[in-house]
Amino acid sequence: MTVEKLEFKTEVKELLDLMIHSLYSHKEVFLRELVSNASDAIDRAHYESLTNSDISEGEKGWKIRITVDKDAGTLMVSDNGIGMSKDEAIEALGTIAHSGTKEFLAALQSKEIKDNPELIGQFGVGFYSSFMVADTITVISRKAGQKDKRGVKWESTGDGVFTVEEIEKEGKGTDVILHLKEEENKYLQEWEIRNIIRKYSDFIEHPVVMDVERERESVLDKTKKVKVKEEETLNSMKAIWLKDKSEISEEEYNEFYKHISHDFSNPAKVIHYKAEGTSEFHALLYIPSVAPINILYRDYKIGPMLYVKRVQIMDHCEELITPYLRFIKGVVDSSDLPLNISREILQNNRQVEIIKKNITKKALDTIGDMRKDEYEKYLKFYEEFGRVLKEGVHFDFERRETIADLLLFPSTHTEEGKFRTFQEYVDNMREGQKDIYYTTGSSLKEALQSPYLEAFKERGYEVLIMLDDIDDFIMAGFEYKGKKMKSVIKGDIAFDKAEQADKEKAKKKYEKLLEFIKDRLKDDVKDVRLSGRLTDSACCLVADEGDIDPQMEKLLKAMGQDVPQSKRILEINPDHPLFASMNAIFEKDRGNDTLQEYIMLLYGQALLLEGSKPKDPAAFARAVAKLMVENLR
Repeated sequence: MTVEKLEFKTEVKELLDLMIHSLYSHKEVFLRELVSNASDAIDRAHYESLTNSDISEGEKGWKIRITVDKDAGTLMVSDNGIGMSKDEAIEALGTIAHSGTKEFLAALQSKEIKDNPELIGQFGVGFYSSFMVADTITVISRKAGQKDKRGVKWESTGDGVFTVEEIEKEGKGTDVILHLKEEENKYLQEWEIRNIIRKYSDFIEHPVVMDVERERESVLDKTKKVKVKEEETLNSMKAIWLKDKSEISEEEYNEFYKHISHDFSNPAKVIHYKAEGTSEFHALLYIPSVAPINILYRDYKIGPMLYVKRVQIMDHCEELITPYLRFIKGVVDSSDLPLNISREILQNNRQVEIIKKNITKKALDTIGDMRKDEYEKYLKFYEEFGRVLKEGVHFDFERRETIADLLLFPSTHTEEGKFRTFQEYVDNMREGQKDIYYTTGSSLKEALQSPYLEAFKERGYEVLIMLDDIDDFIMAGFEYKGKKMKSVIKGDIAFDKAEQADKEKAKKKYEKLLEFIKDRLKDDVKDVRLSGRLTDSACCLVADEGDIDPQMEKLLKAMGQDVPQSKRILEINPDHPLFASMNAIFEKDRGNDTLQEYIMLLYGQALLLEGSKPKDPAAFARAVAKLMVENLR
């Protein structure tokens, strides 16, 4: 037989190097690729056998076989699929990133065949991943339906050239023989092969078999054990996501969830559907019932498992899920994506974006239905994942109101353990009220006792209580149904024109004292003004509208962030008797030591109410003790 030596059609060395170091982070995927190629070859043969009687399944059925020869150091993956002629082998294996899929589809389209098989490719970039573990690859193939035994032998060491020769082969299909590098001999071990198949190819439609050595009773002498070779199927062949929902029990759904999530509890909701149209894919997704402890950490891995035509491509495809839904687990199996897709390609792939939008809508619809129809279950879900979900209000402008409708908050008008939605709040707004009022805090009890709520409670305005560390950041600039969010601890507050007029009148009366206090505290506050939010307390510190929330500032500092120092505004209650007493002292003697002391006490008190400590705690304590002593005389 004549052996032909040919060059690859592409710069194979550079492409191989790029593939090995960029596309594949784990060498074990070579076996996944070979099994996938074998499965594709069987699918194509199966499809063509429907119209070509010369192509048959064979006595033992469609099958992928793995054969190990430890003495020779070879691993072989065989199939009884479509096979290749010599010309096809040169075309398919002589060019990297070529699978023959486009040509096969074009042939089908030219014959106007509508029902194309789901899996039709044979060899692509993945075939060459075997060079990560093998120094020589030999492919022996015979075209299905061929009358004689004529086959082809293709061989290469990956150095830019390959050889082809015609040979005889008994059966149809393809054998891919890897001559493993000495340091990669672990791939000859049964347990290693078994683990790889279970991890990557468990749901391949066709059986992946291997002869394994087992001890059995001797037929001649039952007291003795003999070693025999038995064929064993390594994969389950159960792609649960491809089944109809009516065929799957709740227990099966739950077991599969635990398998992929490593969670011991059952999921809260199952989302199982098939998408058709511009992008075809199957999705089996789960909403967990318990949040992982590391879900708020930066290194938390997000995204469902990505399969392409039942072949696992990656464990966590973050490009398929939006970060505020990162708690969702599951599997997405696409019919449109290429098997050799890389992360770089995923980030700019239109099909991936379509799948992501589809999943996002389906997930939000499911969560919304849970809130409407299974409220008690939703409360448990929200307790676990509400903080993560609300990130979408800030980051997903297109769906921010949809996400906002899913949020729950206690308020100044709700009973303990009860919550308000934004829609309920808006429906119950006071006549003429333009803004949605909210406050932040570290605990509900602390927030409800805050002096910042005094005027709101007195006038019957409802205030939402937001207790997550990111709330102020999320709500900044957000509008719901045309109503702006208004923090009760930021900016100026005036409920109506009459109150504004009263405040202006008081401002004129106390203008000089306010200027005096402002000058005394110039290093600590940016302004001193009369308050429209206080009714009982003497004073409070507030931030300007655009300033960072005190809770967020503390969080960022605790995380080691360099937060610019921002001065607060000291607001004083003009109706409090303390302020009237201070004004009387001021008008008599603005240099009075007691007045100076009162100003520092006032500021220290405001810091305490904010949740901070006085600038000089020791001096503050002495001043309070002094006042107590004087009051007892």
